Amino acid sequence: MRLKIFLFMSIIALLGCTSGHQSGYSSFDEYPVYYGPWEEMVYTPAETRFSLWAPTASEVRVMLYEHGSEGSMYRMIPMEPAEDGMWNARVAEDLKGKFYTFNAKIDEVWQGDTPGLMARAVGVNGNRAAILDLRTTDPEGWANDRRPVLNHFSDIVIYELHHRDFSIDTVSGIRHRGKYLALTEDSTHTYWGDKTGISHLKELGITHVHLLPSFDFSSVDESKPDKPQYNWGYDPKNYQVPEGSYATDPFTPEVRIREFKQMVMALHKAGIRVIMDVVFNHTAQTHGSNFERTVPGYFYRHDADGNFANGSGCGNETASERPMMRRYMVESVCYWAQEYHIDGFRFDLMGLHDIETMNQIRTALSKIDPTIFIYGEGWAAQEPQLPKEQLAMKANVSRMPGIAVFSDEFRDSLRGNWKHESRGGFVIGKFGYEGGVKFGLVGAVRHPQLTSNASNQYIHPWAEQPTQMISYVSCHDDLCITDRLKKTLPGASPQELGALMKLAETAVFTSQGVPFLFAGDEFMRDKKGVSNSYNSPDSINAINWQLKNQHRDVFDYVKGLIALRKAHPAFRLGDAEKIRAHLEFLHTPADNVVAFCLKGRPNGDSWLNTIVILNPRTEPVTVDIPNGKYWIAARDGKIDLVLGLGNLVGNQAVVSPRSALIIHQ
Repeated sequence: MRLKIFLFMSIIALLGCTSGHQSGYSSFDEYPVYYGPWEEMVYTPAETRFSLWAPTASEVRVMLYEHGSEGSMYRMIPMEPAEDGMWNARVAEDLKGKFYTFNAKIDEVWQGDTPGLMARAVGVNGNRAAILDLRTTDPEGWANDRRPVLNHFSDIVIYELHHRDFSIDTVSGIRHRGKYLALTEDSTHTYWGDKTGISHLKELGITHVHLLPSFDFSSVDESKPDKPQYNWGYDPKNYQVPEGSYATDPFTPEVRIREFKQMVMALHKAGIRVIMDVVFNHTAQTHGSNFERTVPGYFYRHDADGNFANGSGCGNETASERPMMRRYMVESVCYWAQEYHIDGFRFDLMGLHDIETMNQIRTALSKIDPTIFIYGEGWAAQEPQLPKEQLAMKANVSRMPGIAVFSDEFRDSLRGNWKHESRGGFVIGKFGYEGGVKFGLVGAVRHPQLTSNASNQYIHPWAEQPTQMISYVSCHDDLCITDRLKKTLPGASPQELGALMKLAETAVFTSQGVPFLFAGDEFMRDKKGVSNSYNSPDSINAINWQLKNQHRDVFDYVKGLIALRKAHPAFRLGDAEKIRAHLEFLHTPADNVVAFCLKGRPNGDSWLNTIVILNPRTEPVTVDIPNGKYWIAARDGKIDLVLGLGNLVGNQAVVSPRSALIIHQ
């Protein structure tokens, strides 16, 4: 379950929460489906054409404005009904630089101004859509921007960041702090010389940056850029437009678009792909939302009493199974992939969406580029209205090829269940979690050593392939791993916490799933013990770049794990049959120790018979291994892939307390 539940949205949404069918339709199934180009504004210097899908409206108007937020309309244009619920209008003059809204009359009631559903540029705070030529927003070199090479999803290493968190700290040396352009500034560093920003990402070695919601959202007032304001952004307003508060000028529509593209292009030049966090499962408002003002009721699910359903925990849940909502989602992600060169999408509360919609999204994006990665939360906040067998839940991921979900089993086994913040898991040496750790290490696929007969910790495998599992111990939701370790092991020294952090990340990066790192975890960022920090101030959420200097050993170790994974394909087999053939768990002297061997040279690895042992205990453990001579790659919280850390000869390996040992022949 997700923690980002905005109570104020629920209150707004549930006021007057019934919505019936209008204009003679007895059910939403009868609403016409439009199959033509779904563009609400098409500009040329000679004319601008407007369109709106509003099948239940009896009248629709377009209002034109000189400014994006101030002043009254200077012209009103009636729209004409067309086929399949569309309304059209045409203005034969150059409207570049003007703004517009729609207003639909339904059951004799004007619904109120909206920028529409498909607005691609907006004024400040997104209440009016802007008329512009998108090609004028392309930065120099944009036509030659290319996605960095990606051979297989198993090669991915994801880094989740929030724009403001990542760059707002003055110590970062970044000029455009908290903005899109922060990720275009190369060679930034602290006054100790530690790399920050995009230079830090290149140094770390990640392949993908996961951006928390960057579309236009409701909770931050863009007209007050100098006022400290914070939100994760899980409160959608305009889905096709970048958020204005991360732009240097939120008042000029072109700026946010151009700066977003500059950011993507800079990351691509650095060899890093860009993943966008999308939130289609709910909107910030229900009544008053662009959906509800355009086609009341259609885009949302309702309960048996006709009230708005609330599977998101945020006041509403969208109806992905309805043809035009499904089309909306497919076209939206395709638009971001094509117009903004986005390389992947993370779906918030993906378990609220139906399987067919997610599979159509996979098919559509694969036509653009099959290397675009898709993953999401395989659960809902509350019980959805659709039957579970129809939903994109974790249990149904085998029916969604090419789509991944987060493994909360692996996460909770490593650090403790999210519901109980003070209870730890495997990493602090607790018993009973090794089954979940092994489940995550094989990538949530079926494995002959993980059976219901062998252990009462059996977890049913839900992935067909390991690339359908996201391997993580921490993300923006809940306590980050440093805060969780502090909570579950009170009084632990910074050195002890660092050792446990290294152990946890060793499990993540030697897992056959797709590894995922929360920004700042690599040098032990914290959030002052605040778990649901969706609107907490910078003092809670901002990454303190001084920590990179203070915990350089942790950073170097995580950097080494990423380099290990990238250099040795045995850790990213990418195929369930290969995992079953090559990954073998070894017997350990204690239940809360996990060891495995990657037999042979799988995927042509240069290492032979690689062994990983995870020891969270407070005393050394001795593990029996196949007799031979081994080179040590990681030991005692250090990692060296070039010179190594010595040799080990014999049939036993001694592993120090609270550490991992990685060896190979």
